[in-house]
Amino acid sequence: MADEYAHRPVTVAGKTAVVIGGTSGIGEAIALSFASEGADVVATSRTEEKVAATAERLRELGAATIEATTDVTSRASIDGTRDRVIEEFGSVDVLVTSASAVARTAVDETTEEEWRHVLDVQLTGVYRATQSFAAVMDEGSIVHVSSLAPQLAIANLSTYTAAKGGVDAYTRAAAKELAPEIRVNAIAPGYVVTPQNVDLIGEGTEARERIRRRCPMGDVADRSEIAGAAVYLASDAASYTTGEVVTVDGLFGRSVF
Repeated sequence: MADEYAHRPVTVAGKTAVVIGGTSGIGEAIALSFASEGADVVATSRTEEKVAATAERLRELGAATIEATTDVTSRASIDGTRDRVIEEFGSVDVLVTSASAVARTAVDETTEEEWRHVLDVQLTGVYRATQSFAAVMDEGSIVHVSSLAPQLAIANLSTYTAAKGGVDAYTRAAAKELAPEIRVNAIAPGYVVTPQNVDLIGEGTEARERIRRRCPMGDVADRSEIAGAAVYLASDAASYTTGEVVTVDGLFGRSVF
């Protein structure tokens, strides 16, 4: 009887994962966490040098990998990476999308070029990758890295906020259509220091001190704490979890100040 109630393991060991935007920031942390768990991992970005460096770290952790530069604004680039992964590994079990672009401009100053670029990377890129990889996944998990921005409505991030709000909605719609074979979820991190925002919330900044004062958990998240949510959502333990936007923010976005 005991086996009837044993949960499925929270691990990605033995799976093949593709992490788009996996050579820096949260995406890199997810790729390295997957590799340390025993997955084979392909971490992509547009920069050949970063792809090569991350691939070397993945190999050091025991993961099989290939080096594939990928531009999420190009369907041909995404399809090319997908085809190379299938040729090398035979299948894909997990897709993570974490490519990012930000325009830090006020609503009345945002240019159409900025608007188009951010949405092309952050939202349309998610659509392209989901559609491309779902076509070759018999079953598995897709995890999008979203943001707490749609809930916090941070000043001067309206374009990014709109894109991430779209990711949340797209996640729920795709989950319904791709079920039951493919689960689709998103992670909404709160404040995490990455190369993209270190100048704003890095150690010693005024914003970092405000976060420390207001966040019940006392500070920003470590990237590995976001990666832990990705490991769960990609694992068989999350076999009945789909269409969710999982908040990992230390209660910051839901605290009353």
